[in-house]
Amino acid sequence: MRLLFLGDVVGKSGRNSVMETLPELRSRWQLDFVIINGENSAGGFGITEKIHMDLLDAGADAVTLGNHAFDQKDTLVYIERQERLVRPLNFPPGTPGRGAGLYEAKNGAQVLVVNALGRVFMADIDCPFRAVEQELVTCPLGRGADAIVVDFHAEATSEKQAFAAFVDGRVSVVVGTHTHTPTSDERVLPGGTAYMSDAGMCGDYNSVLGMNSDEPLHRFLTRIPRDRFEPASGPATVSGLAVDIDDDTGLARKVQAVRIGGGLSPSEPDFW
Repeated sequence: MRLLFLGDVVGKSGRNSVMETLPELRSRWQLDFVIINGENSAGGFGITEKIHMDLLDAGADAVTLGNHAFDQKDTLVYIERQERLVRPLNFPPGTPGRGAGLYEAKNGAQVLVVNALGRVFMADIDCPFRAVEQELVTCPLGRGADAIVVDFHAEATSEKQAFAAFVDGRVSVVVGTHTHTPTSDERVLPGGTAYMSDAGMCGDYNSVLGMNSDEPLHRFLTRIPRDRFEPASGPATVSGLAVDIDDDTGLARKVQAVRIGGGLSPSEPDFW
């Protein structure tokens, strides 16, 4: 299976870059499944139903979220009817939406997409390790699903690495999101799980985490908010992770970072 994961889409620049780039990538790379983290796609905070549908129309099979999942208040309503929108699994019981979804890939495989939220340097939340463990018991790799992808939305690299070790060999992919900065540690772990600490963002990197630099810089210098954060509007880099998954085992064979356009050095998979 050929799988592509794209990191946090930030604002209009990030959305436009994904919508322009993804259809061509799906065709050229003959992708079987695409996941996009869309939690910053609406002005940098949350996601609207229209944006979610636009990302699906561009070629996403599922859209994951994170700590900004419900920043757009109407998400509380529409998330129930959008089966391909996946919010963090470890939100408290009764939270609208779903923390995992089982979807059919282009090649016919059943792909379980799980979204989990870290706890280190983040808001207090239920344990992501135990929440994902319960999901894997319910839908194990090889029996319940042909492939399993976990978007681990977390601040601390240590927590992401510990989580990857916890599920190594039991899921196909663990990819970190949230920090908006791509790491260079993409690899296949000893048990066969593809891993990257952070996929980076789809947004303008001449910024502070995708936001215009003026307001963040003012707050760092003065400790006083002056205005709201606004997404940067320059050329965006599409950042993410490409994974080649063995159809027989559901484990990863090859992995490579993806960086297309914008201001970062380019990277595309050379194994397809």
